[in-house]
Amino acid sequence: MTRRTDWAEYTDGSAEYTDGSAGTSDGAYGAAAAPYETEPSAVGSPDAGEARRDDGEARREGGRARGRSGGRRRRGRPEPLAEEDGGAASSSRAEQAEPPRDPVEQARAICLRLLTGTPRTRSQLADALRKREIPDETAEEVLSRFEEVGLIDDSAFAQAWVESRHHGRGLARRALARELRTKGVDNTLIDAAVSRLDSEQEEETARELVARKLRATRGLDRDKRLRRLAGMLARKGYPEGMALRVVRQALEDEGEDTEFLGEDGF
Repeated sequence: MTRRTDWAEYTDGSAEYTDGSAGTSDGAYGAAAAPYETEPSAVGSPDAGEARRDDGEARREGGRARGRSGGRRRRGRPEPLAEEDGGAASSSRAEQAEPPRDPVEQARAICLRLLTGTPRTRSQLADALRKREIPDETAEEVLSRFEEVGLIDDSAFAQAWVESRHHGRGLARRALARELRTKGVDNTLIDAAVSRLDSEQEEETARELVARKLRATRGLDRDKRLRRLAGMLARKGYPEGMALRVVRQALEDEGEDTEFLGEDGF
C-alpha cells in the first residue's frame, strides 16, 4: 500500500514536470506510473468511493429499520399479560360475588382438613367449628355423622395417646389422664385407656428414666442428685411412693447412703 501511495505522488509530480520540463522526463515517469493508475486498489476512483459509501448507507438504514421493528415487537409483548391480569381480576370478582356455601359443606370441609394427617377428638373439632362460626346445630349434625362412619373415635384416640406418650415421653398414668382431659376426652374413656398401663410397666419405665438421668448427675452432691431425680419423676406424673423406691435403689447401686430416706417420702 505504501508503494502505491508513493507512485501516486510521483504521478502527480510528473504532471507538474510535463508542464515545465522536457519531454524525456515526462515519458519516464508516465510509463512507470501507468500500471498503478489503472489498478482499482490504488488511490481509487471517485465512482468506486461513491459506490462504497452508498453500500454503507444502505446497510445502516437496514440496521435502523430492523431496530425499529424489533422495538415495536418488544413493546407489543406485554399485551397478553394485561389480558391475563384482567381475566384474573374478573375471576376474583366472580368468586366474591358467589353466594356462601352451605354450612354443612363448610363444616364437613373443616373437619376433613383437620383430620388429615393426625387424629382429633370430637371436642377439638367442635372448638374449631365454633371458631369458624358454624352454627351449633350444624356442627352437631356433622360431628355425629363423622362418629357414625368412624372418622371420629375418642376411645381409639385415647388408647393411641397413652401408648405413644408413655413409650415416647415416659409419662405415667396420672400425667396421661391430665393431657387427655385437656383434649376433651370423656373421663370414662380416659380411665379405660390408662388402665391398660399396669403398675409394673409404669415402674419399669420410671427405672429407665432414672438410670438415664443418673449418669448426668454424677459429680453432684447427694441432695442435689436426689432433688433432680425426684423432680423429674414428679413432673412425669409418677406416684411419690414409686418414685421413692426407684430413686433409692438407683442411689444405692452407686454407693450412695440412703438411710436418710424415709419409707413414706423424701
